[in-house]
Amino acid sequence: MKRLLPTSTAGSLPKPAWLAQPETLWSPWRLRGDVLKDGKQDALLLSLMEQQQADIDIVGDGEQTRQHFVTTFIEHLDGVDFDRRETVKIRDRYDAKVPTVVGAVSRPRSVFVEDARFLRQQTEQPLKWALPGPMTMIDTLYDAHYKSREKLAWEFAGILNQEARELQAAGVDIIQFDEPAFNVFFDEVNDWGIATLERAMEGLTCETAVHICYGYGIKANTDWKKTLGNEWRQYEYIFPKLQRSSIDIISLECQNSRVPMELLEMLRGKKVMVGAIDVANHSIETPEEVANTLRKALQFVDADKLCPCTNCGMAPLPRQVARTKLKALSAGADIVRRELLG
Repeated sequence: MKRLLPTSTAGSLPKPAWLAQPETLWSPWRLRGDVLKDGKQDALLLSLMEQQQADIDIVGDGEQTRQHFVTTFIEHLDGVDFDRRETVKIRDRYDAKVPTVVGAVSRPRSVFVEDARFLRQQTEQPLKWALPGPMTMIDTLYDAHYKSREKLAWEFAGILNQEARELQAAGVDIIQFDEPAFNVFFDEVNDWGIATLERAMEGLTCETAVHICYGYGIKANTDWKKTLGNEWRQYEYIFPKLQRSSIDIISLECQNSRVPMELLEMLRGKKVMVGAIDVANHSIETPEEVANTLRKALQFVDADKLCPCTNCGMAPLPRQVARTKLKALSAGADIVRRELLG
């Protein structure tokens, strides 16, 4: 990450239509068996190529081998029954039938490490890999075993640490934990949420990040945003403790949001991935619009610690829209980079 204002994505990118239904979360695979395994690797290569063509500096897997950013990881764990489903209110705002924790959770084998090794062989660029965070994992399940959100979160933190250490050994440069639940359960975040996240990162020597946004551009999330008023100050409740944490990078939603940019001052000293691309609509930002968002952020984030990024994952978007948005991100970052370097 030696380049000033290195660009990246928050996580997911659209999958090719031959692999899964486009513009759909939890879309079933269209391939089976060994053909599916080969298809996932082809999609990884395609996603990498599209990031490179858009001049993205810190590349990722685009989550091409997973159906969902949380549940795919959980599917590989023991102690969770996906056939036994209960209704819970996810993020305290919409009901969903979710799998049930029925026994002690454990990770019998690695989940994404093989994918990471494969992608590492394809590029020398910095590689970022996203995992679900402990709090967001527990918020996506019904717990019939531990019957304690905190206890289950600590169990998941240990499991995530196992996976993260193996991803680091496979050559991943930045391990990101996705925690949209941090924007909802403020007391729990400060009481034990950040602590469990630090447990998940324990012993890592690569850079670590936490992604905290207002969610994918799906109706449940966009409807929720309409209830938040003229200013979205949710970050204000958690930034002080995040600033004091051992987490290296904080990834946030800024483009077309109502987050007061001055809240970023509370993170001074941390690296910040500034979301400069809105993933909740199909409108393509102009490079100058991206540049304006970054200029505002630079009032509160040191230039050597600012990483232009997308607000959230882009899986629900049409592929051409996502491609063009990534090019706008890079072009906007280049405008500001040239301004800073003279």
